[in-house]
Amino acid sequence: MKLRIDLDLTPDEARRVMGLPDVTKLQEKLVAEMEKRMMAALETASDPEAMLKTWFNWGSQGMEQFQRFMQDSSRRATSRERGPR
Repeated sequence: MKLRIDLDLTPDEARRVMGLPDVTKLQEKLVAEMEKRMMAALETASDPEAMLKTWFNWGSQGMEQFQRFMQDSSRRATSRERGPR
């Protein structure tokens, strides 16, 4: 047996129905703070590489792992497109 219910709700109505708190003001404050920090970093950073290192503090090992992940994903996607031989 299948039961299907379609609800036509706005995101705010859905949030209230589920009893979730309204975090709109908090989100606005966080976004404003992030924007302020990013603009300050852009104004003081003369070296884009140094700026990225502070934003993404992965270290060289983490960056290498990420690059390998991207290369492997690309290879897999390419091999799927070609199909079995």
